[in-house]
Amino acid sequence: MTMDGGTPAFMPGYSGDVDIKANGFDPTEILEDFDYGKVTKLSDGRTLREYEITAEERMVEVVPGIVYEAWTYNGRIPGPTIRATAGDLIRIRFLNATPHPHTIHFHGIHPGNMDGVFEAVHSGETFVYEFEAGPVGVHPYHCHVMPLASHISRGLYGTFIVDPVGGRPAVDRELVMVMTGLDLDFDNANDLYAVNFIPFYYDRHPIRLRTNERVRIYLLNMLEFDQINSFHLHANFFDYYPTGTSLVPSEYTDTVSQMQAQRGILEFSYRFPGKYMFHAHKTEFAELGWTGIFDVED
Repeated sequence: MTMDGGTPAFMPGYSGDVDIKANGFDPTEILEDFDYGKVTKLSDGRTLREYEITAEERMVEVVPGIVYEAWTYNGRIPGPTIRATAGDLIRIRFLNATPHPHTIHFHGIHPGNMDGVFEAVHSGETFVYEFEAGPVGVHPYHCHVMPLASHISRGLYGTFIVDPVGGRPAVDRELVMVMTGLDLDFDNANDLYAVNFIPFYYDRHPIRLRTNERVRIYLLNMLEFDQINSFHLHANFFDYYPTGTSLVPSEYTDTVSQMQAQRGILEFSYRFPGKYMFHAHKTEFAELGWTGIFDVED
């Protein structure tokens, strides 16, 4: 087994590669794809950010030769990374283009009728979510129609980043990683695990970094059917900001655990060039796909 460039991949697993073009989304691009919406300045001075999100069914090759019937927001998993500043007005036009009822439930602070729980959006219908962005931090959004675990695990989730006014301290790179599992036979037990949905992807396609560049990862755990997940960084430590609601880190560590829907921000830099693993430290998750490599160069 080799990675790009002929370098041996560390983890066992499948041979070959998935068809990213047929899937319709590239996990490498998703890492740094932030959606700031269509921006308008309102008369009261606030910023309005408008988004279009569509629930779509899509057949996704998750490992070579295995195609999974996924449910997606805008044809990708995770869905668009929605990004705004605290106090911005968020307006999302949601279209359900699937045969099943769906919603978008945002973690945050907003009116009850914008919570995406009781107002199911049926096939062909639309709903407009409108609320003020807040609190500061990194938050999940996901479908909240029952059976909830099935709607989430099949792909209806994404990341909502709320920046503080004035922004966070500058870094060189920002990445979004959403931890998840895949229940291929729909028996409410995961068969594979991944970050950004495609197992082993960043092991086969390492993330390229530079020495001494400051990296910020927005990390979310959207795993269903298992109670806990984790992120471990090799040969390094990171500052950790739980939920991202504070600008002061609470921990300096190389491993963090997250329960379902927990999230946080990691910041670090590598001093030395080389190839460094990152993976779930629940080791069976790593062996079943939740693993990757940072390829660090001078």
